[in-house]
Amino acid sequence: MDQTQAFILAIVIIVVLLIVFVISFVLYMRTPAPKGCEKLKIGPKNCEDCDVEGCMIYKERHKKEEKEEKE
Repeated sequence: MDQTQAFILAIVIIVVLLIVFVISFVLYMRTPAPKGCEKLKIGPKNCEDCDVEGCMIYKERHKKEEKEEKE
């Protein structure tokens, strides 16, 4: 395989990956939300019993609580 064929193969692979990305993104955007989650809003009321420490909302909420306790 010479350089020209390798270059063309690389371009074809990149184009195929981009097409797969675009198709999957369009399908994701067209997927409706599950019943009961259509108007779900994030707030302290929904997060009171959540213990997922990797969640950014969880971290922010606990930082605010720590600041309030120090004051």
